[in-house]
Parts: sequence; structure tokens; C-alpha cells
Amino acid sequence: MTDHSLQNDTSFKESGLRKLFAQRHDDRTTQRIPFDVNFILLSLALMTIGLVIVTSASMPVAARLFDDPFHFAIRHGIYLILASIAACVVMQIPMQWWRVSNPYLLLSAVMLLILVLFIGRNVNGATRWLAVGPITIQVAEIAKLFFFCYLAGYLVRRYEEVTENLKGFIKPLIVFFVLALLLLLQPDLGTVVVMFATTIGLLFLAGAKLWQFFGLVITGLAAITALILMEGYRVDRMTYFLDPWAKPFGEGYQLTQSLMAFGRGDWLGQGLGNSLQKLEYLPEAHTDFIVSILAEEFGFIGVAVVLAVLFVLVFKALKLGNLALANERPFEAYLAYAIGIWFSFQTAVNVGASAGILPTKGLTLPLVSYGGSSMIVMAVAVALLVRIDFEIRVDGVQAMSKGSKKKSSKGKSKVKKLIDDLSQSNSEASHE
Repeated sequence: MTDHSLQNDTSFKESGLRKLFAQRHDDRTTQRIPFDVNFILLSLALMTIGLVIVTSASMPVAARLFDDPFHFAIRHGIYLILASIAACVVMQIPMQWWRVSNPYLLLSAVMLLILVLFIGRNVNGATRWLAVGPITIQVAEIAKLFFFCYLAGYLVRRYEEVTENLKGFIKPLIVFFVLALLLLLQPDLGTVVVMFATTIGLLFLAGAKLWQFFGLVITGLAAITALILMEGYRVDRMTYFLDPWAKPFGEGYQLTQSLMAFGRGDWLGQGLGNSLQKLEYLPEAHTDFIVSILAEEFGFIGVAVVLAVLFVLVFKALKLGNLALANERPFEAYLAYAIGIWFSFQTAVNVGASAGILPTKGLTLPLVSYGGSSMIVMAVAVALLVRIDFEIRVDGVQAMSKGSKKKSSKGKSKVKKLIDDLSQSNSEASHE
């Protein structure tokens, strides 16, 4: 064997060793983020936009009430920090804890809803807040999340009952009825509507019979209609929602001012800080009607961008639910579905009310509007999505590692064979 051929043979075997080593170890040494970072990026984008718009929208009213134009902006910044801390804590809690604890979470939600009726703080005729020192907690936001956790757990525990007989279908509706009754005593019809829509969506996805589904929808719409007719102010909202210009300085005032903001915004808006409606023409400009100020200052394009970000977040939540079902994790799947439906429906109600498509309701825009309880609870909901995605990825990695162990003996024999061949070639070269 010539020196040239020996060198070629040796280099070939060395390159084979390098390739085999790379196949065995490169994937393990590559640093990968163990969860879908897009959930966090989308949430941070919404929070950042919300901070900017809340600051702009709240400055006039904050200057009048507190002699500090940045009062609400500073509080909103604190809420964002608390929401981020809460989200980081929740991301460390295994989903097994939520699966086991969801009945107790529901019980705590019921107790809080009862407590707020006795010692809650009354604001604008509604008793929805518990005051804990300088902090006020809107119990309805916590109740939504805990009820959805319970509903996801119930659909896993009683799946056959839900899909096969009426008794299993009715049980979660009884729980919903109790929560709805407590919420209506505050009163808070908007939260009841969001919870009802999410419950319908989850039962439909769980495989409830079609006649039961339509029966629930018809019954729910009839109940909502009756609740509207029972209260005069709700009837006024419905009447003047259809024609707000009939009383532009009465019951239709808030909606007409909101529509003016949309009209002034046009395509590109008036520019950041140039809204007129925030000069205390539009009530609740930095909370329920934040979209109106967004539309006035950033136009149709600004609203479309925010809605697109929310749509992507909801789409990823629903897609994560499908992935969890495929990986035989039904509780995580139903919880991801619930969060996706919750975010999408609440966004639709908030934007629809601001644009005059739906009656006026006091619901925040997820991760954007001013409000501590809403911000923290929704950040926790996003953290749950991140945790679900993380555990699915961990399961996949563990499955791959188990599979690789079965093939390790074959891999070792190939390496040993290549080393033996290389040693034999070197030995033959030395003899020559």
C-alpha cells in the first residue's frame, strides 16, 4: 500500500468518525429554548402597546383627579411588573397540580364571589372589588380562570357522561349557574356572557351531542334576553346601541363619542398623544374604551395590528390544544382551548362594543387595557399555555432519549468497528 493511498484511507475513516460523532452528540449539545417563546413575545408586544396607549389615554383624567398626569401610567406599570412575576411563578408549577387542585380552586372562587357581596367595594353602582390594603382585586377575573380549570378537569373525569347522557352534560351547567347567579348579584353580566360562551365552546369541542349543544345555546340566549329585560339600564343600552344618535348626550353619549374617535382615526390616525376624545369627552377611555383611543391615534392600521397579534395568540392557544390532545394530555388540551376561546370572545366583545357592533359592556381588552386584576390573571393564563407547551416538549425529549438508548449498542459497535479498522490500517502501514 502506497503512502498516498494510506493517507486517503486514513482521512476517509477519520471523516467517518467525525460524522458519526456529530450525529450522536450535536443534537444534544445544541442549545434550544424548551418552550414556545412566541407566547411570551406576543404577550410582551400587547403589554407594551397597552402601556403606551394607557399612558396617552389616561393623562388628562389623571391630571384632574390626582394632579399627576402619569398616575395611571405608573400604576399600570406596577401591574405589568406584578403580572410578569405571577406569570414566572405559574410557569414553575407543574400541570399535575392544576389537574388535582381544580375542584378546590373552584370552591375558592365561589367563596370569593360570596365574600365580595358582603365586604366588597362599590364603584359606579357595582360591587366587584375586594380591597386588601392598597390593592383592589376584581374577583370575577379570578373566578373565570378557576372555573375554566375546573371545567377542563371535569371534561377529563366525566368524558363518557358528557358525551353519552344528559346528566353528565347538565352537571357543569349547574356549577356555571351558581357562579352566574353570584356574578349577577354584583352585577356583572359581561363576565357571565364570556363564561357562558367559553363553556359552550368547550362542551362542543369535548363532543357533546348536537341537540344538547343547540338546546344550551337557545336556553342561554333566552336567559340573557330575560336578564336584559329585567333591568331598565340594560334595556336602555340595547335600545340606544341600535341608534346611539337618538340621545347623543344621554344614554348614547359614550358610544357616540367612541364612534367619533374611530372616525377621526381614519387609516393612519392623528398620531400618538393627539386624541381629542381622551380629553374627558369619552368616559373610561383608558379601560373599557381603550380601542377607541388606539383607533383615533393610530387609525385602522393600529387597530388591525393589535387584533392581528391577539389573533395569532389565540390561534397558537387552539393549536396547542390540538397538540396536547395528540400527545394524550386532555386536561391541558381543554384548558388551552378554554384560554383561546376566552381571549377571542372577550376581545370581540370589547372591540365590538367600542365600534358600535355590540351593546356597551365593561370588559377589558386582553393584556392591553388598564386594570390590575385583569392584567395579572391573563398573564397567568398565558403562563399556563407556556407551561403546557414546555411539558409536551419535555415528554417528547424523554421519549426520544428512551428510543436512543435502545440503539446505543448498535452505535457503539459501529464506532468500535471504525476504530478497529483505523487501528488495523495503521498497523499495516507500520509493517510496510
